[in-house]
Amino acid sequence: MAEAVLDEVDYLLITALQHAPRADWRTVGALVGVDATTAARRWARLTGEGLAWLSCHPSPSVLGEAVVAFIEIDCVRGRLHEVCEQLVEEAPLFNVEHTTGARDLLLTVVLRSRADLARYVGFRLDALEGVAATRTQIATALHTEGSRWRLDRLRGAAQGTPAHPERTPVPAAPLSDADLELVLLLARDVRQSVERLARDSGLSPTTVRRRLARLDAARAVSYRCEAARSVSGWPVSATLWASVPAADLSRVVGQLSGMRETRMCASLSGPWNLMTTMWLRSVDDIQPFEAALVQRIPELEVRDRSLTLWQLKHAGQILDPAGRLLRSVPLSDRWDDRGAGAAEAALLERLRTGGPGSPGGI
Repeated sequence: MAEAVLDEVDYLLITALQHAPRADWRTVGALVGVDATTAARRWARLTGEGLAWLSCHPSPSVLGEAVVAFIEIDCVRGRLHEVCEQLVEEAPLFNVEHTTGARDLLLTVVLRSRADLARYVGFRLDALEGVAATRTQIATALHTEGSRWRLDRLRGAAQGTPAHPERTPVPAAPLSDADLELVLLLARDVRQSVERLARDSGLSPTTVRRRLARLDAARAVSYRCEAARSVSGWPVSATLWASVPAADLSRVVGQLSGMRETRMCASLSGPWNLMTTMWLRSVDDIQPFEAALVQRIPELEVRDRSLTLWQLKHAGQILDPAGRLLRSVPLSDRWDDRGAGAAEAALLERLRTGGPGSPGGI
């Protein structure tokens, strides 16, 4: 396939949709400087070629007791892609990355509870042929994530006239089943009409508008407009694990979260208490960037680093090695695997009754 190239109008269009994913084409075109028909045609070409896409998912802050975790996997030699193929379909898996360094795969998973996480790691991942070892850390706080990242191509008057004005978020209760169903329907096509959402959900258009307005006001839905990594201008993804003194953590997180390169920043439960993912312009930038980072934030001690070779799944989107969209898998924190559930139930029964392998009576 010939190397794809985006022009400035394409980048402006992606930026406009990052700011206003559901705005009508007339509004989007006005931000970009083209008419509505041109904006819609351009977007159809980008999405048709897998070079850009819109997606959405429930914001982590409204998933109640949901747990965000990062799982490192070591694979049996020659089985890495087989493991990936078995995992990318799973709705709770947010990211699946083939990385350099001390792990073969880095997974980001969102599950409803620590019990679900234990079941997922112990009875799903560890049971997969091809998985040699796993290491899990829980995100004790998610400080910033990729839905907030922007190309920032809009300038001047257009940049000063956002299509979706910033509002103070309204506190929201955890998503109800009905709200989650609506978000999952919206994830099929972020720009679909209220009337189509109403038809597919069985709700009235008025109810759908009211619910979407409430979810938007609470920032309960995270919208993403992404460009394929190979054409984004930011083709390199590097993840750093670091230690920061607890007394300095809040200030350091504030500095990291405000940096142009930062895509994700989370506090961790493990021996290294901070993890951050950066997008960079080139591989040559990695070492100078890290050196400048440590000089700017001397309290930050980098303990490990990795480079993403292939992000097979990104925020629920399955990608090719160049980062182009292949297809979507709607995200959900709900996971039910009969095999894992049966294995856990069998273990619980043995623990309860002192079955085979029990030292009782010795």
